[in-house]
Amino acid sequence: MNTLFNLVVVVQVLSALIIIGLVLLQHGKGADMGAAFGSGASGSLFGATGSSNFMSKSTGVAAAIFFASTLALAYFGTNRVVNTGGGVMERATVPAKAPVTSSGVPVTTAPAPAAPATTVAPAPAPAPAAPVNQIPK
Repeated sequence: MNTLFNLVVVVQVLSALIIIGLVLLQHGKGADMGAAFGSGASGSLFGATGSSNFMSKSTGVAAAIFFASTLALAYFGTNRVVNTGGGVMERATVPAKAPVTSSGVPVTTAPAPAAPATTVAPAPAPAPAAPVNQIPK
C-alpha cells in the first residue's frame, strides 16, 4: 500500500510539472486581440474557438491525470490506519519493574556493597548554649 501511495505522489508531481510547462508554452487567446481590432482576419474578438491544437488537448489530459491522482491521494489519506489510543506517551513502552520483597526492598541481581568492617559511634549532641542577653527582673 505504501508503494502505491508513493507512486501516486510521483504521478501527481509529474502531472503538475507537465501542466505548468504546457500552460507556459501555449499561445494565449487574448494575444491576438490587438490584431483583431486592426485587421479583419478574425471573425470574432478572440479568434476561432472551435478547434483545439495538440498543446491544449495534452494540457487537458495532464489536468485529468492530476485530478485523478488528487482523488487517489485523498482516498489513501482517509483510509490510513490511525492509532486512536491517545498521544505519544500512551504508546511508549514501559520497562519491566524489578520484583519487590515483602519489606518493600527491590530484589537486585548484583550483590550489595559490603558494609564497613568497623562502625563508628555517632558523636554526642552538643549541650544547649546558655542565653547571652538576659535582663534581670
